[in-house]
Amino acid sequence: MTREHLDRLLEQALLHDDHGALAGRLDDLARGYASGEVSRAAILVLAAEEWRQAGQPARALECFQRALDDGGEVSIDPRAGIADTLFELDRPAEARELVDSIKADGRVDPGTALHVAETLVAYGDLSGAHEWATEGVLTSEGAGGGTRDALLRTRYRIRVDLGLPEDDLDALLDVSR
Repeated sequence: MTREHLDRLLEQALLHDDHGALAGRLDDLARGYASGEVSRAAILVLAAEEWRQAGQPARALECFQRALDDGGEVSIDPRAGIADTLFELDRPAEARELVDSIKADGRVDPGTALHVAETLVAYGDLSGAHEWATEGVLTSEGAGGGTRDALLRTRYRIRVDLGLPEDDLDALLDVSR
């Protein structure tokens, strides 16, 4: 499986607005997948995201868990997706416990920090989201410019919502434009 093949599948799902069909295809593909350019765990994360888009969070949760168990290379920690899905399933205590466990593991990659920050914003925890966005910005040196810029924008919006004044990290947003 190549990244290009996955991109074509995603484009087809967007054109047909059929996230459930794509999720099923990705899920089936992952079950029989041995190896390729893209890890099985990455395919499972994509399947999970598509299940969520299709309104099937329980199936998404199962795919995120399989991605975590697989241990293959992924763009974000699957636990971030699990936490987001647990919030969606109205299981906030479990979600917060999982978010805490990600942080307890040490250095968090910028993509995971962005995902967790956006999840916490969506579920009303602006202070927690601010911490995650700030951590993401601080660890984003060398990360793709898009992720760092997204972290800076997210952090800035959170700070505005919290009524906090601009700081040195907010100034980086002006520089990155």
